[in-house]
Amino acid sequence: MESIIPKPQSVVSTGKKFILTKTVGIFIEPNSEEVKSIADYLAGKLRPSTGFAFPVMEIVDDITPGSIVIFKSKAGLESGEDYELNISEDVIKLSSSTNAGLFRGVQTIRQLLPPAVESSQLQTDVAWTMPTGTIHDFPNYQWRGMMLDVSRHFFSVDEVKRLIDEMAYYKLNVFHWHLSDDQGWRIEIKSWPNLTAHGGTTQVGGGMGGFYTQEQYKDVVKYAQERYITVVPEIDMPGHTNAALASYPELNCSEQTIKLNPGNEVKRKVPGLYTGIEVGFSTLCTSKETTYQFIDDVVRELAAITPGPYLHIGGDESHATKKEDYIPFVKRVQEIVTKHGKKVVGWDEIAISSLAPNAMAQVWAKAENGKLAIAQGAKLIMSPASKLISI
Repeated sequence: MESIIPKPQSVVSTGKKFILTKTVGIFIEPNSEEVKSIADYLAGKLRPSTGFAFPVMEIVDDITPGSIVIFKSKAGLESGEDYELNISEDVIKLSSSTNAGLFRGVQTIRQLLPPAVESSQLQTDVAWTMPTGTIHDFPNYQWRGMMLDVSRHFFSVDEVKRLIDEMAYYKLNVFHWHLSDDQGWRIEIKSWPNLTAHGGTTQVGGGMGGFYTQEQYKDVVKYAQERYITVVPEIDMPGHTNAALASYPELNCSEQTIKLNPGNEVKRKVPGLYTGIEVGFSTLCTSKETTYQFIDDVVRELAAITPGPYLHIGGDESHATKKEDYIPFVKRVQEIVTKHGKKVVGWDEIAISSLAPNAMAQVWAKAENGKLAIAQGAKLIMSPASKLISI
């Protein structure tokens, strides 16, 4: 049972083996569509490599030896995601008081089987065994997230879904989707169509870029929900906004002097599209009402297609925004997010402003900002960049 990631809270091994055979079935309690969906998910993961049928059936008095039983329990739990897995030589029993807990337990069943079980091709020379014993598990951390930056480099819907599948396997529960930055705007906003028509056409190093329609976004969100993962979309502001600034002149504060040729200078309000990696040079014009109408429209449309409770407003590395402009900007943006029924998440820099009730600061850069957030009663998401190693 050492192959389980993350390590369970409690493991009691009995030193024997459970063997999956072609007669195996998955039994569930009646009248539970969500439990059936979880059982179908498990069966779908195990069928290709084993070649077994894995029929999903309602629980009966006489369970076929070698079967899997999935059911809801009534016991009080440490969290909404805990589960108990009892494996004997005759049967696997997975129980939890929540559907999320059952889904996490299904991942443990997958991890306890030989690695070949994850193959999409039939494996004929594998003994489908797992060790017997009892596992009781629950997460230490409520927020177990992973961020994907699709702005600097665009990823297709299928690639995003593949990442979500990997997250589910390791029992992560928050998908942080970084949807806008200097290099590209990736989510369709119907009231501001040029964000994607123009701002979504580039990425770091050049290339075509891309974007997600709102229907594609909703499809990914549903896919994540089915794996008990909450999607947290991020629209970074007031910095990291060159793609938006290049798409709409009115979001810029002033005209820029651009040298087209030696001695030939023109003024224009729109910066060009950007494919580099430097940061901190862009900012929305925080003094314009147009900026806040833009933000209101973006948040309104995004909140309407995001069932999860959170919306991430970025706020990091806005070096081109004066501090005296940044602080009221962040406060006002939080009011917009709250108006549209979402809780605010932002990078730790937002803590220098007044934080909205239930706001969360994602600490990546400065511990001091985390302390400022705590002093305002906010919760922290710990993402310290100093702990990441590039290989």
